Amino acid sequence: MPAVDKKQVHLAAQLPGIHNVTVWSDPRSADQISIDSFVRLAQTAERGRFDFFFLAEGLRLREHKGHFYDLDVVGRPENLTVLSALAAVTTHLGLAATVNATFNEPYEVARRLATLDHLSDGRTAWNVVTSFDSFTGENFRRGGFLAEADRYTRAAEFLRTARELWDSWADGDVRADREAGEFVRPGAGRFAHNGEHFDISGRFTTPRGPQGHPVIIQAGESEAGREFAASDADVIFSKYNQLDEAQAFYRDVKARLARYGRAPDQLKIIPTATTVVADTDEEAAAYADEITRAQVSPQTAIAHLEAVWGRDLSAYDPDGPLPDVDAEPESLVLKGHSTFRKGRDETARRWRALAEERGLSIRELVIEVSGGQTFVGSPRTVADTIDHFVQTDGADGFVLVPHLTPDGLDDFVARVVPLLQEKGVFREEYTGTTLRDHLGLTTPPHAARSGRHGKEAS
Repeated sequence: MPAVDKKQVHLAAQLPGIHNVTVWSDPRSADQISIDSFVRLAQTAERGRFDFFFLAEGLRLREHKGHFYDLDVVGRPENLTVLSALAAVTTHLGLAATVNATFNEPYEVARRLATLDHLSDGRTAWNVVTSFDSFTGENFRRGGFLAEADRYTRAAEFLRTARELWDSWADGDVRADREAGEFVRPGAGRFAHNGEHFDISGRFTTPRGPQGHPVIIQAGESEAGREFAASDADVIFSKYNQLDEAQAFYRDVKARLARYGRAPDQLKIIPTATTVVADTDEEAAAYADEITRAQVSPQTAIAHLEAVWGRDLSAYDPDGPLPDVDAEPESLVLKGHSTFRKGRDETARRWRALAEERGLSIRELVIEVSGGQTFVGSPRTVADTIDHFVQTDGADGFVLVPHLTPDGLDDFVARVVPLLQEKGVFREEYTGTTLRDHLGLTTPPHAARSGRHGKEAS
């Protein structure tokens, strides 16, 4: 039974593919794009009673000095197609897809998400993201048509329009209609939306899913992103996994909810995190160091430095000192990478000061600024640390990103999850069938919530 007055920990799993998390050179690492790998990790997460399985997505392969950035996984299948396959081999696990609101259209996205919600019997989530650059836009007919300042206004209207489409079928409960032998009521599916970004009307082809609306996830950390999450999201991802920073982010975002008529528990804050588990804390620390050095290879260290410095640094020794040349912040060596696109001159100054103060080589510096592993230790240490983080309002849970595909969560599920269950802060069995059930979220009302969703983030 849950412990009295203790928050429940929410856990999700992500199959990684970008940045330097995945160690695909490890002999235990399997095919990064095979359906078997997706199935294996998703079923491990379900065995651990996780809330959901999450897939990120990019709409263009990143380029480094004019060539493919070959330190990423490439060839990743499209998210909703993969998750539709996983719906057939899981029964409770939520299925969360990143779908871009800059280069897609509401009708098609709403239809595909409603379809997945039916196929999975109510386990769908949509991570609403935007694109900031014309580089990605070159893959689409309208190219880089959208000014960065407009990306959240379009996303807010995109989401509002999708909800209007789902709610156009709200003339009765879909499951009740099925039991009565009726799949559609007369007039259901009719919609009309006239706005700044979208002017559409017609009939929507797909009934509302069992959840009403998919769970909405958001990952923005800018002022506009936080406001968008507070007004419209059910879950917000965060990069803050140091407790003091995480608590500040948690307080800030939760405090914004009241202005939209929302309670604090209506938005779950879930940072991404990594874990390293071993028999003892000392063994785990040594293993974590080994993993980090594999993640930040010599090639990765130089590529990271080039992304900030804006120039070719391939002649420099990754185990030597930082280059004695200044950064060129207007030069873009790595395209399609959001981390290093702004404030690179200030980042270069900060990195140089840190390297000089600590006597760090290029590779040691990149390891230092990359953050290392989040939760490291024996199973008891990791369980205690996660529980403390959640109980002190650093987060509502974590999206765990393993360094190995597909077996990187096996130890956590086998050794840490039972201890969280023993503490009474994590479920022993699923008690509901939908993702909203798992997250403790209410089902949206049948009518579109125009009061809240009419307000766009700015």
